[in-house]
Amino acid sequence: MGQYIYPGRYTADPGTDSVTVFLIGMRANRWWKAGKVAQVAGAMPRILRHLASDPAAGMLGFEQWFGRTTMLVSYWESPEHLRKFAADRDAPHLEPWRRFMKELSGTGDIGIWHETYQVPAAGIETVYSGMPLFGLAKATAQVPVGAGTHTAKQRMGRFSGPAASPDVLPGAAGH
Repeated sequence: MGQYIYPGRYTADPGTDSVTVFLIGMRANRWWKAGKVAQVAGAMPRILRHLASDPAAGMLGFEQWFGRTTMLVSYWESPEHLRKFAADRDAPHLEPWRRFMKELSGTGDIGIWHETYQVPAAGIETVYSGMPLFGLAKATAQVPVGAGTHTAKQRMGRFSGPAASPDVLPGAAGH
């Protein structure tokens, strides 16, 4: 069954003063080495299940795309939450990372990358038109575009604190 499509235009209300955006991905440089690609890619579902089951970890939600170059964008409460998770010996991140560094780093078979952005709410502008819950709105709260939010210029910087609108549609944090 398909996802519910919200007719009309919406924006996201992060409900906080800032959001940490973490992009991570991998690239199959030698796609014919499918076993190694599957080994690296196979770690992510376990990591995401762990994060979704532990709201205190601080991941608000994520979206992901697959292809020769895969990408996952995740939204976090803070960079401290992200760093704490990355260094947590009991979380399912360190073991796959160490295995990658020992077995695959430097071979050129698989490339990995990540980028982290600390974004003030005043620097966020989003719009969703005819979409299911998606992205930051899915991770936090989706609100209808209305008075004072019809243009990108109006939306930029509008939210800089907790959501207060009665029209807020809560996101599905953690998927």
